[in-house]
Amino acid sequence: MTRITWNRNPREMLIFALDIGEDIDDAISWVKRLEDHVGIFKIGKESFTQYGPRIIEKIRERGKEVFLDLKFHDIPNTVAGAAVGAVKHGVFMFNVHALGGRQMMEEAVAAVNRVVKETGVPRPMILAVTVLTSLNDGDLTQLGFNCPASELTLRLSKIAQDSGVSGVVASAYDIENIRTACGRDFIIVTPGIRDALKRDDDQKRTATVRDAIMRGADYIVVGRPIRKAVDPVQKVEEIVNEIAEGLAMREKVV
Repeated sequence: MTRITWNRNPREMLIFALDIGEDIDDAISWVKRLEDHVGIFKIGKESFTQYGPRIIEKIRERGKEVFLDLKFHDIPNTVAGAAVGAVKHGVFMFNVHALGGRQMMEEAVAAVNRVVKETGVPRPMILAVTVLTSLNDGDLTQLGFNCPASELTLRLSKIAQDSGVSGVVASAYDIENIRTACGRDFIIVTPGIRDALKRDDDQKRTATVRDAIMRGADYIVVGRPIRKAVDPVQKVEEIVNEIAEGLAMREKVV
């Protein structure tokens, strides 16, 4: 049983980062506020370590999809086990870290395929994180990499595709290269989305909504620009409109 892997419905292309709230009820109040406006809710390390799997259940109970953003990165057997856990929670998508290597990703994919076949549950998208948008070329040099972020991202994307994952999490600036190398059906989820004039945080390789979509992102992840907005619902609607504009511009280019 397979879920649809990509679409061009602007609202369903928006993923809201739900790393917020004093308690689980506060976090879910954001789901209630935005559920008619946002396609997918992202649960990252902040929310998962505070609220545990229950927050996934609460979001799923409201009929909404979940992106489990825990970036599994460990020995192959451990990541495969974690991947099975993600499937059993019914998430729409989850990610592993591409730097864990081909064997790690292959075993995660195999474990997911096995449990889907055994149980008949929908197969989630398996994404590989390439290079964090908080890192630039200088950061990679400090870490001992002898290539720019764009080259490392492309290399990791190819390995991820060869490993059988559904797609990658990558900066907007890497989308076109990934598309050329990996094709249209390879999913690209783009974080680091910011307003054109507001980039006062730890993200370095950011892009606007319109630019990310125009370049070819299948999904975008937006957190702080919505959470910090005076009217979050209005902000979401502005973003949805920008997604639609980006799609129209993409069609003209094609």
